[in-house]
Amino acid sequence: MRTFRAPGRINLIGEHTDYNEGWVMPAAIEREARVHIELRADRCVRIHSAQFRDAAETNLDAAGSPSAHWSASLLGVARLLDERARGRLRGAELVLDSNVPIGAGLSSSAAAEVAVGFALAHAQDLAIEPAQLAELCQRASHQYAGARCGIMDFYIACFGRAGQLALLDTRSLEARWIRWPQEAGLLICDTGVRHDHARGAYNQRRSECESAVHYLQAGHPAPKALRDVSLDQLRAAEPGMDPRLFRRARHVVTENERVWAASAALARQDFAALGETLVASHLSLRDDFEVSCPELDAMVDLCLQQPGVYGARMMGGGFGGCALALVQPERIPRLRAAIAAAYAKSESHQPEIWPCHPSPGAGESEAPLDGPASAL
Repeated sequence: MRTFRAPGRINLIGEHTDYNEGWVMPAAIEREARVHIELRADRCVRIHSAQFRDAAETNLDAAGSPSAHWSASLLGVARLLDERARGRLRGAELVLDSNVPIGAGLSSSAAAEVAVGFALAHAQDLAIEPAQLAELCQRASHQYAGARCGIMDFYIACFGRAGQLALLDTRSLEARWIRWPQEAGLLICDTGVRHDHARGAYNQRRSECESAVHYLQAGHPAPKALRDVSLDQLRAAEPGMDPRLFRRARHVVTENERVWAASAALARQDFAALGETLVASHLSLRDDFEVSCPELDAMVDLCLQQPGVYGARMMGGGFGGCALALVQPERIPRLRAAIAAAYAKSESHQPEIWPCHPSPGAGESEAPLDGPASAL
């Protein structure tokens, strides 16, 4: 039996920009999904989830279909790999374990999909480049789970580097790697409120962005995606534009600008300016994109009240999950206790708060999984 792993991720800034072909700044984290694999002689792929205490399987010779089951995209990865292998993929017994919390905005599902894909491919010596695996896993989410997610989560799960985050162009998939400075720390602050990306508001936001592009294509130059739209161009179109679509587009356009502002602040190690950029991102996500929630707003506000916090924002698709705080590293122990106590008092719920560090991407591993396990 062999074991393969793929990490969850944080995203410093650049939220809801990846499916608009914009820029993002993600990093892989220590929490990860692990897949133990044994090959079979037949064409059955069976996945057991240690968290759900449930199993699902598919016969690669039979037709597959989308579903809302936790296994849909994972079995979809197997099917797409089999297509790539021209129907020669062997079946396998897979045991999946993960300590990436579900619905927390840390990309638990992408970590699991990449781990499954990496295990199936490498256990059978199927040649596939990391970028190809990332795109295949994204397609599995789209086709089999109905989640119209961007490429960022899968890319960083495949390519993550220890001590570095990526300034990623999601159109070209070209990345500039930025070493994370020791003078700054990152805290993940989990509200405990959970979301579901496969349905509802997340897919609706993507559709609204596409509608905004369609409207703006009547102008010159005609944009292919919101990544191609300037703030001046957007403001010129505002009088005839649906106000909701204008706000959605304004978030994406200004968020792309904030990615570059964050990159510049990091380059000069101006953590106060970087923190201000994170706060501006949160306000835009809250007001223009409308993907925050009261608990996320409370967590961000409570973080910002603490000495030693440069900035904070909600992270991930929204409607629950985690906030990310940029902090002075020497204050992390005190900040963890203070933020947790303040949030528990405000929201009557004890949050989980932990530091994170940019970590490696997918690979083979023999080490045991540390930390609390949770569902995908």
